[in-house]
Amino acid sequence: MDDRAMKSKALKRSAFLGFAVLAVFVVLLFRILIIQTFSFEKYQTKVINQITTASSVPANRGKIYDRNGNVLATNITTYRLFISPSSIASAEEEENKPYSDLIAKGLASLVEGVEYDFVYKQATEYTKYLDRTIARKVQENKADEIREFIGEYELEDMIYLEAQSTRYYPADALASHILGFTDSDGVGLYGLELQHDEYLRGVDGYYIKARDSYGNEMPFEYSSYIDAIDGYNLTTTIDSTVQSFLEEELAATVEKHNVTNRACGIVMDVNTGAILAMAVSSPFDLNDPWQLDETSQSRLEKLVEEGFDEKSDEYNDLSRELLTTMWSNKAVTESYIPGSTFKIITSSMALEEKVVSLTESVNCPGHKTLFGHTIHCHETKGHGDLSFPQGLQQSCNVWFMTLGERIGVERYQDYVEIFGYNDKTGIDLPGEGNSIFASQMTELDLAIYAFGQNFTVTPIQQITAVSSVANGGVLLSPYLVEKISDNAGNVIYAHETEQKRETISEDTCKVISQILEEGVSGDGGAKNAYVAGYRVAAKTGTSEKKERECPKCGSTGVPKTVGEDEIVYVCSICKFTADVDDFPVSEKYICSTVAYAPADDPQIAVLIMVDEPTRGSLYGSTVAAPYVRNVLKNSLPYLGVEARYTEEELAKMRIKVASYKNRSVEGAISSITNAGLRYKVVGQGEYVTSQLPEAGTYIEEASGTIVLYAGSSPSETVTVPDLRGMVAATANQALINLNLNVRIEGADSYLSGTGYKVVTQSVAPGEKVAPGTVVTLTFKKSGS
Repeated sequence: MDDRAMKSKALKRSAFLGFAVLAVFVVLLFRILIIQTFSFEKYQTKVINQITTASSVPANRGKIYDRNGNVLATNITTYRLFISPSSIASAEEEENKPYSDLIAKGLASLVEGVEYDFVYKQATEYTKYLDRTIARKVQENKADEIREFIGEYELEDMIYLEAQSTRYYPADALASHILGFTDSDGVGLYGLELQHDEYLRGVDGYYIKARDSYGNEMPFEYSSYIDAIDGYNLTTTIDSTVQSFLEEELAATVEKHNVTNRACGIVMDVNTGAILAMAVSSPFDLNDPWQLDETSQSRLEKLVEEGFDEKSDEYNDLSRELLTTMWSNKAVTESYIPGSTFKIITSSMALEEKVVSLTESVNCPGHKTLFGHTIHCHETKGHGDLSFPQGLQQSCNVWFMTLGERIGVERYQDYVEIFGYNDKTGIDLPGEGNSIFASQMTELDLAIYAFGQNFTVTPIQQITAVSSVANGGVLLSPYLVEKISDNAGNVIYAHETEQKRETISEDTCKVISQILEEGVSGDGGAKNAYVAGYRVAAKTGTSEKKERECPKCGSTGVPKTVGEDEIVYVCSICKFTADVDDFPVSEKYICSTVAYAPADDPQIAVLIMVDEPTRGSLYGSTVAAPYVRNVLKNSLPYLGVEARYTEEELAKMRIKVASYKNRSVEGAISSITNAGLRYKVVGQGEYVTSQLPEAGTYIEEASGTIVLYAGSSPSETVTVPDLRGMVAATANQALINLNLNVRIEGADSYLSGTGYKVVTQSVAPGEKVAPGTVVTLTFKKSGS
């Protein structure tokens, strides 16, 4: 081959290689262009992620207030304790010191619940990690001790404390079933915390830190901070004081009547639908919601005694089920048989439909036979002849079966819809239950439904329906949140009263209210709901439920189909399974009372439902009515509703002081206590030598105090304050605080705390008198 040919071939090869290199270079340039333009953010993020760490800055969760501005849920600063295994490993390698052991020992000794093995494992087995959490919700005082430990051993790059906002409930268990709680990350799990989580939780911020290859923080200019946005605040309709009144009464009836399936109660403003109080008799500490209440814990311990292994899956399942039951809001999520409290609704239907008159009578022989079935009245011997008002007041089942016949199935079903029983109320709480009526109601069903048996409604449905009778015939939507606002006070939501529909006429409402009130103040079945000074409309109810009972723990057995046709029963709590015959039938009761007051100008309604009481007389009139009365008695004056006492009521409220002189101190104390009065003993003697007030003096029963002198004479004195211009409740309390007695003149509403003020007092201001002395106060209504 000549030189020319060789040169030509070489040039071709060079050109090809040149083009190849140029093509690769062009491709690389194009790729760089893509990276620098279209994919810039993607690759920038990858690089930043390799040299930065982002720490979340949690938003402060919104606060929850009661209607008076009292804080029900707020936030406190606690700390997340975490270590940097990467930094620990680097320090151990550089300094040849056992930092993992030192840190594990130190933190285990300082923080309750933190164990050495756990910390040591985090420090030695996760050495590529910059952040491993050791503990959450570390309190400030403990954080200070950890800081001292960090400073003493120069562990600043290995142990960290991150401030966090932790949910805190100042009143612990108050309104626990309404408020609910959050998880460890601040996410709502129950109650209002869950229902309004999207408003409460806010938006987290971020603190982005730059670190070198060893995990050490780089200078400040390589960091950035993104502010968190705090959550909105809720102002609820709950009144903490009324809530306390209700919770106290539920606890009292549960204890006295040994209630096995909890009790619940609601206090509602009948004119707006606002819930002033709602409670269940299984209150739990909102700051430690995973701890079982005393009743649930005792049930768990009983099962352990029966042979349950505390480490078994069955035990853990049972514990979780008991927790879920404890947390559930019985007033909203569960339905019950309303019993005779539903007769308020049936009576309203009958009057509205004009199928009954106030003057006609029905004879009750103790039963009524319908469609071949004999259905008994609770008064098995019969009531005899009763007028319609008496039928409602005496809760005669025969009367109400008669009303059911007259109303008819179709119209009755219409009213069930009108009163809101076919739908959930829409209250702003999660998990609301619904009623259960027969899908195809028969005339026999109606006969029993008419007096409140064989169907179920929720407590919130029942009080909402009854409140429509109280307020003149308007069905309202019950609610708990009055407004939602930010920290600056800007309101983003304000509730407006929602009227769903008219249920019955105002005239019918007035008649029903009058009948119910006359039964309470007279000799009706709801007379135990009577409150002196207030006209109370009330109805009690008692219903029976038959259930299969677990032979091991006493809980309800639930049928379960096994195979094609075999049915066994499974305990709802302990899961014990056996044939139906091994689960005996038990008769259990539900006792309830619903009331509203004042009957002539209703303001609030109260419902208490007690599920499965087992001790004492098991009727709504004894298990629920007295406790409804106490809620009304305490709440009405507190809410500023004036009491109006009749002369007869005032006379009963004044008590004539007996003579205790020469009686034993022990015997005198017993007599005073039985009379409903307070006492104070001065001296160490065994017998009473003198007393104040003297025998024969009249004092107010509600606040009376007897001072007994035993072996000594009156020598202690107190200074009478100037009570003029004070409202009654304030003046009365001022005297009670000094162990002085009060007598009232010139007011029939002196305990209401509104309207009337002291104009004169029998003992001059500044005068010194012995404890027990009676001070007569004269009242006059402001502006009169």
